[in-house]
Amino acid sequence: MKNYASLARFILLAVLWGSSFTFIKVSLHGLTPSQLVLSRLFMGALLLVVIAAVSKVALPRSGEVWGHYAGAALFGNVIPFLLLSYGEKTTGAGIAGVLIGGTPLLTLTVAALALPEERATRRKAIGLVAGFVGVVLLIGPWSERLGSASGQLACLGAALSYAIGFVYVRKFLSPRGVKPLAGAASQLIAATVIQAAVTPFLEWDTPNFTGRVTAGIVALGLLSTGLAYILYFRLINDMGAVTASAVNYVVPVVAVVAGVLVLNEPVTWNLVVGGLVVLIGMGYAENRVKGLHKEPPVPARSESTGARIGNTR
Repeated sequence: MKNYASLARFILLAVLWGSSFTFIKVSLHGLTPSQLVLSRLFMGALLLVVIAAVSKVALPRSGEVWGHYAGAALFGNVIPFLLLSYGEKTTGAGIAGVLIGGTPLLTLTVAALALPEERATRRKAIGLVAGFVGVVLLIGPWSERLGSASGQLACLGAALSYAIGFVYVRKFLSPRGVKPLAGAASQLIAATVIQAAVTPFLEWDTPNFTGRVTAGIVALGLLSTGLAYILYFRLINDMGAVTASAVNYVVPVVAVVAGVLVLNEPVTWNLVVGGLVVLIGMGYAENRVKGLHKEPPVPARSESTGARIGNTR
């Protein structure tokens, strides 16, 4: 019964994260990118704070720790959320999801440069090269059917920001022993404060809260941002970090399917082929098959926050 429950959470998490790109696209019909990001962060943070309070999980008290959560929030939430929102103004939700699906490859690159213990192996190098080829195929500079090059580059920039955020958390926050729920709530609180501070200086229009836009932003904030954190940390606790992070392989597929069904987006050969190359490169670089068989379930801990934090799309 527990395995079925974990599988259900895994599928639900993939659906929530994969659908987030469609929610962003829908919400942009009534909100500017900065308004959208502030709304989703506020709702996600509010949900996690309420759950932390009910669970009697205390938030950090150290000013130094909060400073590091502000850094993690900048790279793991504010910058990528804004880049995704601006990027999806001129490119599709499906290709945005597939480009973000390459985040683990970029994380391997950043980690190899920033963390001495993460040396660049031959396997990682081959996987990264394959991933780069896949990204070029995805962007398809010879065609604009999947949106503008600038929009696609913005989504790729979001993936790079996520990667930097992961490494930042691993280097500065994972050793501090903060409980995952407290860490997730703290990061979203910090992100909300930062976004609230910069929103007045960014593009601003009168919001147009139609039923469709309201549903999109509520789903994005409460489900794809807040609830997704909770599901992911529960999966790490039940299945282990490596198995839980295999959701990366399903998210791009859900993103493409949701874009086609809800937004009538096209499916081109380079979207399919490029996406497959990125996923294969990621799997090879991470030695995924071996990892899935060897890793036992582990208790949720602060390190898990660094495994996938910021992937609240």
